[in-house]
Amino acid sequence: MKSFRIPHHAIAAAAGAALLVGLTSVHAAANPPIRMADGVEYMCGGASKDEANFLQMVAPRWAATLEFTLSPTSRGAAPDDVKVLVRSKYTGKQIMEATATGPLMLTRLEPGVYEVEATVGGVTLTQLLNVFNGMPAKARFVWPSNIDVPPLAGRTMVTQDATASRQ
Repeated sequence: MKSFRIPHHAIAAAAGAALLVGLTSVHAAANPPIRMADGVEYMCGGASKDEANFLQMVAPRWAATLEFTLSPTSRGAAPDDVKVLVRSKYTGKQIMEATATGPLMLTRLEPGVYEVEATVGGVTLTQLLNVFNGMPAKARFVWPSNIDVPPLAGRTMVTQDATASRQ
């Protein structure tokens, strides 16, 4: 049996390539797809820690961030499949309708004032969202932790006191 030596630099290069491939695949898994609804780009996610970190990192480059969560006593709990409807505050014209599939939704809304409705378990929360050119806006929707058990009959609408804040 013949033995041969592999130079250390070749081993280091192979290990570096394997690490790079591993990091690239982990990073790619954390990037949710950009979607389109009514001509408005949006991205949803944040269920995993990596995905949430990625979305928070890119959020300043998006016009608005919508955050969906259950009551503060349910730390870390997020509702699934939030129905989101965005309308112009002044004309009532529907701008965007989509389903958020995670606790965070980033949108590329044009500058303006919007009324945002977010619905989970039959409970609709409404907030005003002021989007300024070059300044990301944020709105946080918080539902009581018991909204999904049992399902609520009919439709309940709640207007939250806090309006969207600029970061």
